[in-house]
Amino acid sequence: MSRPPFPPFDIESATRKVRLAEDAWNSRNPEQVAQAYTVDSQWRNRVEFIHGRDEIVAFLTRKWNGEHEYRLIKELWGFRNNRMAVRFAYEWHDDAGRWFRSYGNELWEFDTAGLMRRRFASINDLPIEAADRLFHWPQGRRPDDHPGLSNLAL
Repeated sequence: MSRPPFPPFDIESATRKVRLAEDAWNSRNPEQVAQAYTVDSQWRNRVEFIHGRDEIVAFLTRKWNGEHEYRLIKELWGFRNNRMAVRFAYEWHDDAGRWFRSYGNELWEFDTAGLMRRRFASINDLPIEAADRLFHWPQGRRPDDHPGLSNLAL
């Protein structure tokens, strides 16, 4: 199994890889998302340590059961060989209808087949009012003409 683009990355392939990851996460399909990671992938997501695709699927299922109307934007921050630094923000609301914008940074490492073998994520949640939301596209893939993080001054 492979997942292009493959390392070593250049600016075009790194930017494409980030957008493909954003698109997959915006699908909110845990099984689809997990296929981009090695079978023994290692994650640190906030304070959780996740190992392998089965745990990734379980984590994402739990995550998206509590984060309603989830919409995510990712942006490449830097890259070298098979590693990337990515920043992101996503908006969502909880079961009580409280809105949040979650900001974070990820460090990614890929194998030669283009699968992510390590992911380290640091994330902070900012409560926001519904009127302060910036991500208004229909659930799913962010439209190509929707501003990214830099354009939104995030």
